[in-house]
This record gives sequence, structure tokens and C-alpha cells, in this order.
Amino acid sequence: MAASPDRPRCIVLIGVLLLLPALWPTVGQAMPEFARKYSMSCAACHAAFPRLNQFGEYFRDNNMRLPNWRDTTLDTGDEQLALPPYPPLAVRAQAYAQARTGKSIDPISGETLDSSSDFQSPYLVKLLSSAPLSDHITYYFYGIFAEKGGNGETVIEDAWFRHDDLFGSGIGMQLGQFQISDLMFARETRLPFQDYMVYRMAGITYDRGVLFDRSVGRFDLGLGLVNGNGIEQNFDINSPGYRRPDKMFDNNSDKSVFGRIGTDLGPVNVGLFGLSGEQKNATGPAGTESGDRDTDKWIAGVDVSGDVNGKTYWYAQYLWNSWQDFLDDGKDYNWWGGFVGVDHILNERWVLSALYNLADADDLDNTDTIYEGIDINSLSLTASYYFMRNVKAVAEANIDFLGEDDQSGTYYTGHLDKEYYILLGFDAAF
Repeated sequence: MAASPDRPRCIVLIGVLLLLPALWPTVGQAMPEFARKYSMSCAACHAAFPRLNQFGEYFRDNNMRLPNWRDTTLDTGDEQLALPPYPPLAVRAQAYAQARTGKSIDPISGETLDSSSDFQSPYLVKLLSSAPLSDHITYYFYGIFAEKGGNGETVIEDAWFRHDDLFGSGIGMQLGQFQISDLMFARETRLPFQDYMVYRMAGITYDRGVLFDRSVGRFDLGLGLVNGNGIEQNFDINSPGYRRPDKMFDNNSDKSVFGRIGTDLGPVNVGLFGLSGEQKNATGPAGTESGDRDTDKWIAGVDVSGDVNGKTYWYAQYLWNSWQDFLDDGKDYNWWGGFVGVDHILNERWVLSALYNLADADDLDNTDTIYEGIDINSLSLTASYYFMRNVKAVAEANIDFLGEDDQSGTYYTGHLDKEYYILLGFDAAF
């Protein structure tokens, strides 16, 4: 690992600690429990489940509560105790059937699994909970009971506490697990089934850390620190002791430092994002293994969004990435990606969406590694029909504009097949 980036990272870290005023508030997904708590329709907060409207954004930014939240708690006669009258729980479930051309291709052997028709039900089952605990503290979490065919293990993703006025300073602080990308656009509240792919490829989804948020004049400022290794691993504390009753969630003292500054320019919200962090180098056949070198990563991005009369919502994201020494020591690998999307609400029943994903592996092209697969050029078209505010049918078609690559190196990497699909199914929250 090059020694020179250590000093800039320390400078950035000091800047974070000095500038604590901020982080863009995280976005909770659809929570029918809020409708039950406040006896109001889901339409109060959602333009179309799960997309938030202007009032939903106010509710989110107000620590996911209304001013009369105390009226919804149990009367215990104790002002120092605020309990909901029942456990605040909600469920989200998704089920789909999909026809597609994309295949599962083993990058080492080239072995191919191909199913052109696939029943994906249940695709997702989540249990969600959130409630105010005091005048300034709110919690939020959800657990996944089934996702993408994985059954038998509960996975916790979003899980955090948030204080909205730290030491009376007006600074909000959030501690726990969250998605870094929620600073820009929340994956959990998107209308298309297709993902915001660049967030996943850049490694800025779920992580553990702390966020600080505050508005300063016309600007929303955000700063955060995360472990930088996601939420999948933990490590026993067992040396020099034996069977110590604790675990580390991080295997590296260096944290990822990130931030966003945003403002409204007329009807358009504009944001600038940056991240400085580390990741393990890629090694092994086709780059499928994690190495033992700590390598630097840098991300810079811009996002823009807006709406027209609360009926047509549009958004766009661009991210530039630099993975230094990632495959070979002494060589930097730069790549870029982004997306553009629009959601148009025709009426109470129908919503039409389009999402265009574009990414270029750039320096990672022709490396004979799985990272050649960063290349993407696809358009997803979605129609959502709402039986009820919280129950919808989804039809989506994905068009792949990239040509098929021939297997040219030692391994089976790159864009080896088309990734068209047609998806039909249901999405409900209750």
C-alpha cells in the first residue's frame, strides 16, 4: 500500500471532527405502522408506496415523528417513560415471477446455470419497527426473513438510533447500521425492481458507523464515519486471552470518511458527495478473493433531483471511483457509473417508472477479473398498479444495450450474455 495517502486521510478525518455539523437524514422505507400510530392514510407520506412525497420527507427529517407523538404513547403516569401501547411492527413482502436471458456463469470454470423462467416467491419478507423513545431519540430497524431465495437465517440491515439535537447544538447524530448511499437516493424507497447499480458496485450500501446532520442556511451538510468493511463480518477478541466475550466489527482501524453537501437551486436539489476509505485488494483467480493489502479508495459524485407538480419525480446520479493498487501494487484503477430515473404518477391506481443504469469499468476492462462486469448499459421500464395504497402489482421489463463479450482470457469474465428480463409480481406493506 502506498504510504502517501495516509496524511490526506488524517487531514480529512480531522476535518470531519472539526466540521461535525452534519449528515443528510437517512430515509426510512414504507412503514404502515406510522399510519396505524397516527390514524392517517399512507397517502399522507407517500406519493406512491414506497416513494415519499413532500410531507413524507418532512416526517423523515423530523426524526420520523409528528409533533403529537406523545399522544400515541401509553399513559403510565411517568413523564420519563414513553412507550407505544403495543410493539410497533410492520411487514413488507414481495413475490415475483421472472423470465430472463441472464445466466449464472462461474468465472473460473465457465459452468453455466440457465433458467429462462423462474418463480421468485417469496422474493423478500421483512419485519420493520420504529418509534420515538424520547423528545429527541428515535430508533429504526428491519430484519429480513427471506431474500432472493435465502431462507433460514434472519439478517438485520438498517438498525440505528438517532438523536436530532445533540447537546442542544441542532446537530443530529445517528449511530448504527445504514446505507451510505441514502445520502443521495434511498434504494429502499425506489419504485423500480431494478437497483441503483452503481451504489452496489462502488460498495457504498450497508455499513456500520455514525452520521451527523444539520442544515446551515440554504445548505444541508453531511459527514460520517463507517468501518468500511460492510456488515457481514465480525472477529473474535481472543488474543492474548481465551474465549473473550466480545467481538470486533472491524478488522482495520482506518475508517471511511464521507460527506455530502446539498442545496436547492430553484426547483432542483443538487448535491456533491465524496468518500475516502480503504478496502482489501483483489487477488486469486479472476480477482474473486480478498487479499491482505489495505488499498485506498476515493469516490466523488454529483446528484440532482426534482419533481413537477408532485406528479413526476426525476433524479440522476454520477459517481467517479478510484481504486488505488486494487489489483496490482502501484497501479490505480479508475471507473465511473451512474443512473437516471423518472417516476410519473398517472392517477391513484397507475404509476409508470423508468430507470437507466450506465457504468464503465474503464481501467478494470481487460483485467481478466470479475470487475470487468462493472460495465452496464440498461433501461428498466416499470408499471405499478395499486389495488390499495399499500398493495401493488408490478410489471417490469429490462433492456440490455451491451453486446455480448467473447471469453478471451483465462477466466470467464466480462459481459458474456444479454441480461434482458420481464418480471411480474406483487409488493405489499402491512
